[in-house]
This record gives sequence, structure tokens and C-alpha cells, in this order.
Amino acid sequence: MTTPIKILKKYRIHPAKRFGQCFLIDGNVMEKIVGAADIGENDTVVEIGAGIGVMTGMLAQRARFVQALDIDPRMIDVLNAELLRHDNVSVLQCDILNYNFNDITAHGLITIVGNIPYNISSQIFFHLLNFRKRISKMVLMFQKEVGERIIAQPGTKDYGIMSVVGGLYTEARKVTTVSPGCFTPPPKVESVVLKFAMRKAPLYTVADEDLFVAVVKTAFGKRRKTIMNNLKFSPVVQGMTADIGDVLNEVSIHGGRRGETLSTEEFVSLTNALYRRQNA
Repeated sequence: MTTPIKILKKYRIHPAKRFGQCFLIDGNVMEKIVGAADIGENDTVVEIGAGIGVMTGMLAQRARFVQALDIDPRMIDVLNAELLRHDNVSVLQCDILNYNFNDITAHGLITIVGNIPYNISSQIFFHLLNFRKRISKMVLMFQKEVGERIIAQPGTKDYGIMSVVGGLYTEARKVTTVSPGCFTPPPKVESVVLKFAMRKAPLYTVADEDLFVAVVKTAFGKRRKTIMNNLKFSPVVQGMTADIGDVLNEVSIHGGRRGETLSTEEFVSLTNALYRRQNA
């Protein structure tokens, strides 16, 4: 099999800093990613950051159809050439943050796989959640500290917005950690691969999902402040006649707590109470 290094040399590809490129060259890690995706012969896969197409070919051997996405125009010719033997692969140059997952034709829900750019990983994560009704599962590689935030539990230093919002819509677990030596060029950080199973319905019923996200962001806006102080001067409570302290008491959340101590369920309860007060 042609190795990633040989392909890079063949096409004289040098990583572009503006795209945050670090090419995964470790075949064992690729096998773990593809294996974790648990792809069936009728599945449609969207690969984010297909790069030089080595993992794309592995996905194509298992899936019904693979949509390979990459923002770098140099990669498109490489992908088309290296994947020529796979008639179930389509290559598209695009910015993933502008990609509409509703445009892809699929039998059932789609699977997302990708070694995503670390500099915009949180934006990509929330963009994918916006299309959660089209997605069955995702296997994604993150910078390790970002991945740890996503799977963090309440009361820990890593717990934050991604933990809470991600927990409402997905079940996430760690697949493997990845050392810098598995890439070229080696990044300055360790990486982690996470698998997400999209929930068929949110873990808890939310009256207004946009308000929920706004409340969570407000609670973590200034981590050292209490939930009371963060909410008191926030736009999410503007126009509400009730005192924020009364709302917190209604859902049994002490105003002196910090956002990092609230569970996803408590954030949902707080959101729903705020929604009721705002729409009374």
C-alpha cells in the first residue's frame, strides 16, 4: 500500500499553516478511527479534512458512499487521482463551516469522520450539532485538551460549554490518544479521538434550545463569578420581571454556585424556568 509519506512526496505537498494542516501518517491510528466508526455497507460517510485520501480509501472499502471534504484546493487533485479506483467517493472542496449536511443524499443517517483543524475545532463541533438530526455518529480527532473538555464531568476544571451542550445531544467516549509523532509535521500537542453517538432525542426536554445555549454560555462567561452574578446582567434575562434569585430558587440552584458545578439537567431546568417567566 502507498504510504502517506510517499503520497506527500509524490505530489510535493507541504502542510499549509493557514489551514492548520498536520497530516496523519500512522496507519494503526487510521485503523482505530475507521473501526470505531463501525461503518456498514449501506452507510454514507462524510469525511472532514480528507487530505491525501489514505483514510478516505479505507472508508470507501466499507461504506456505500463517501463524501470527502477538504478546504485546500491542492488536495482536490490529489484526492481525485488517489481515489480513482473507488467509484463510491465524491470529492468536494469546501469550508466545513459552510457545508450544509442537508444537501447530501443518504440512505438513513450519515456518519461523520475527521481529523479536524484544531484552530476551529469548537466551531466545527457546534456546526455539526446543528445538523444532529441528519447524523447517527461521529468519530473525530481533537487536540487533547479540547477533547477532555467535551467529555469532562461537572465540578472539574475542564467542564464547560462543550461538555454541557455536547452532553445534551450526544453520548461521547474516548477511542484513543494520539502522540505528535503520528503526524507530519508533528503538532506541539497530543491529540485524542472521540466517538459520539447522536441521541435520538435530547437527554432532557428543553423549551428553547437557543435560550439553553445562551444560558450555558452566560454561566461560563466569567468562570470565577457565581451563576447569580453571571445571569444578573445578562441579555438572557432582559425584560424578565421576576428576580433571577427567585428563578434559581424555583429550580433549587443556589445562586452562589458557579457554572462549572451545574449538571446538564440543572442547566435545562434553569433554562425552562427562565423560558416560562419570559413567556408568562
